[in-house]
Amino acid sequence: MYDQPIHVNDANFEKAVLQSPLPVLVDFWAPWCSPCRMVAPVLEQLAREYAGRLVVAKVNVDDDRLYASQYGVQGIPTLLFVKEGKVVESVVGFRPAAFLKERVEALLSAGTAP
Repeated sequence: MYDQPIHVNDANFEKAVLQSPLPVLVDFWAPWCSPCRMVAPVLEQLAREYAGRLVVAKVNVDDDRLYASQYGVQGIPTLLFVKEGKVVESVVGFRPAAFLKERVEALLSAGTAP
């Protein structure tokens, strides 16, 4: 059970994200990105609140570019909502906590975000 975001890289992305038994919220970010730093505490809260039902994963695009490229990440932060190995929604840029919580609820309850 993860109650904090996990750090994922190109080497373990497939196992940690695509093969995860739980839905995963993936944050493609970089340390120099202000909106990324703004969304970080929101993601930490979501990780605590949904521990055991959701994995929050962070990928530093400065260090690991393979999956960022594969998923067409052009702006950061880019958040991917992944269920059963498939991206069901993506959000680019900072979003408030209430919006992200709503998207997580949709991911967990409906199976796929609308």
